[in-house]
Amino acid sequence: MKQLSQTIVNLLKKKKLKISFAESCTGGLLSSSITSISGSSKVFVLGLVTYSNKAKINILKVPKKIISKHGAVSYETCLYMVKNLSKISKTNISISITGIAGPKGGTKTKPVGLVYIGIKKGNKIVIKKFIFKNKKRILIQKATVNRALNLILTLLK
Repeated sequence: MKQLSQTIVNLLKKKKLKISFAESCTGGLLSSSITSISGSSKVFVLGLVTYSNKAKINILKVPKKIISKHGAVSYETCLYMVKNLSKISKTNISISITGIAGPKGGTKTKPVGLVYIGIKKGNKIVIKKFIFKNKKRILIQKATVNRALNLILTLLK
């Protein structure tokens, strides 16, 4: 993971791009993976841990009705998170993450391991849905961060 983060920081520097994150189920792990790299201050602008619905509503301006209708872990919430993060941070690339890290909290329709990762670069937004099978909380969090880093890398190449 450190190698991946290093490569991303180097590519962001080379391309003179800035990045920001809004994390929920990963609790800052994605931000930490980037800020652990020397020189990341040149590319990393903002990392928000909007863990509660209240934080998603008040800080990221996710409409209350979106969370009521679709849930905090949904395509729609992830989309609002990434769009509004982009407005707040004014970065070239914005990433949002929302999911169920478990071991509790899952349902039949939204199992533990369900994660949405949103990526906005310029005017292009992609929301990806993943279901990580390992039910250990830290492993779901790490797998999510790893997937997010790989998505960022793909975007930068």
